[in-house]
Amino acid sequence: MKEPLIEVKNASAGYGDSVILHNINITVNDNDFIGIIGPNGGGKTTLLKLILGQISPIEGSVINHIQPTKLRGAVGYLPQVSTIDRKFPITVIDVVLSGLMSSKGMRNRFSKLEKESAEAILRKTGIYDYRNKTIGELSGGQLQRAFLCRALISNPFLLILDEPNTFVDNRFEKELYNLLREINERMAIIMVSHDIGTITSYVKTIACVNRQLHYHNSNTITQEQLKVYDCPIQLITHGQVPHTVLKTHTQQ
Repeated sequence: MKEPLIEVKNASAGYGDSVILHNINITVNDNDFIGIIGPNGGGKTTLLKLILGQISPIEGSVINHIQPTKLRGAVGYLPQVSTIDRKFPITVIDVVLSGLMSSKGMRNRFSKLEKESAEAILRKTGIYDYRNKTIGELSGGQLQRAFLCRALISNPFLLILDEPNTFVDNRFEKELYNLLREINERMAIIMVSHDIGTITSYVKTIACVNRQLHYHNSNTITQEQLKVYDCPIQLITHGQVPHTVLKTHTQQ
């Protein structure tokens, strides 16, 4: 039986007087690979913040069962690249190592083993040669890889990815998804993406978020099901190359 890591129960959340999510229920278990889909403004990032503990529910509860250890962190998080200050004077290797900083605060030194682990992850994602570059010198795809390494360095129980394929070139996109499939063997993953056609080949289950949440206990989803879930996303496939198109959505 799977062990629950995070339980969101009857939770509503938002900012100030604006309620974005209404009566959300979802349980994240160990080794889950959940794809989060939905229209822009539907509350996908708000859901991630709720799970991460960055915001508190207005109603309901979020129960975190994760107990980090010396060898494993609690949650690794890859935010959207657009939220990152690229003018901050920090090198790629220091970005990755910053993922080992605990709630106790900043660390001035890291062990040889920790540095070797950071370098190994950088090699895995193909940006080892940029380890001493500042983040302002990186392309969007390289920056995305650097922060993915940061999210992975603590070997977390749960990895949360907000649009990880943004700015990533086609070659690395396939490598990225194969890497995620590999690491899902040792940790749970939540991934927000608009690319439904691709992620359904990798995720295990799907949650559609559009103010409310509809959980689909499978990695296959039809246009009819999306309509039932009030999730205004159209699935279009051309040959071997899947595409997704977001329809215009208006609240009733």
